[in-house]
Amino acid sequence: MSTDASKDLLPARARTGGGLLGAALVMGLAAVGWFVYRKLVESRSAAEAPVRSAVAVVVEPVRRAAIRDLRTFPGTLQARSSFVVAPKIAGRLERLAVNVGDRLENGQTVAWLDDDEAIQQVEQARAELDVARAAVEAERSAAIRAGREHERVRSLGDRGVASVADRDEAWARLEAATAQLKLAEAQVQQRTAALKAAEVRLSYTQVAVSWHDGGGARVVAERFVDEGAMLAANTPILSVLEVEPLVAVVHVPERDYPRLSPGQDAVVVSDAHAGREFPARIARLAPFFRESSRQARIELEVPDPEAALKPGMFIRARVLLAQHEDAVVIPVDSVVRRDGKEGVFLADEAESCARFVPVRVGIVDGLRAEVLEPALAGRVVTLGQHLLENGTPLLVSEAGSGPGR
Repeated sequence: MSTDASKDLLPARARTGGGLLGAALVMGLAAVGWFVYRKLVESRSAAEAPVRSAVAVVVEPVRRAAIRDLRTFPGTLQARSSFVVAPKIAGRLERLAVNVGDRLENGQTVAWLDDDEAIQQVEQARAELDVARAAVEAERSAAIRAGREHERVRSLGDRGVASVADRDEAWARLEAATAQLKLAEAQVQQRTAALKAAEVRLSYTQVAVSWHDGGGARVVAERFVDEGAMLAANTPILSVLEVEPLVAVVHVPERDYPRLSPGQDAVVVSDAHAGREFPARIARLAPFFRESSRQARIELEVPDPEAALKPGMFIRARVLLAQHEDAVVIPVDSVVRRDGKEGVFLADEAESCARFVPVRVGIVDGLRAEVLEPALAGRVVTLGQHLLENGTPLLVSEAGSGPGR
């Protein structure tokens, strides 16, 4: 290469190297600028982001304790049975031997009607029966005579002394006498029946109470008439109640019905006897639900030998449906819903924040609830949980104490 050419080539290379260096310098400055800009944006975003403040809450520890599913059903006391006492015949009420509240015995006579007419009818029927019996004796004697006459004529006919006509006539008289005797005997039966009917009618003038199923004491609940009143047949005189044992009638919803059964023990309380409990037992469950209320009728037998309770009283029946001795128990106020799930907020000791735990609740007994799943331990939030989400910082205060972390 010539000397002149070398001189021309050197400046050209120098110029090329200088251009590359400048380009690299520009790119480096741009990268540094972008990095500084990104840091400024991140710093500004962090400054503008809201700071989550701690929420003051009250917590209580998860405990293990016995818990009962005790349901209370309102209802009414009723008599085990009731009926109305009324005369079977018309008449004037001469005497009424009982009044409201009186205790009754099975078969006891409680009222008497005027019986003069009934007694007269009995006497007349008895006399007519005597006449019919006398007629039977007379007809029996006539039949015996006709029979003897028939035998005599038949004997004479066998010897050729009596004619065939005589024998036929004697036979006819015997048949007639026998028929008259049967008629007289039938009249005796008729008069006997008439006498019994008259005696029954006379017995109806004495009104008695009776029942066939034994049971407890009966008492007079109401008295509808007074002595001297003219009564038609089947006019109510008294109403009678069986008050031992009493029946408590309650109505239960569908969710509780499958957990009840005859023979199950219960307790009945009444406002009339505050603080006193009466033992009871489920006797009957209705086999259907009323469409209007979607409830079923339940009857409980309530023994009450002291007669402290009365039919018509308002009562509350308490039935123990279930009992768990060693259950995981939390305050019922701690149970909340988040995203369609039922659960509780646990106070996370390590992070000092709330942690939402879905739970399956079992028995609820007043202010306590049983947790069936999962196995729960620690402390649950009982006040302020409506402000919480998962991870919310907490300012914890134990129930009954001041605030603290």
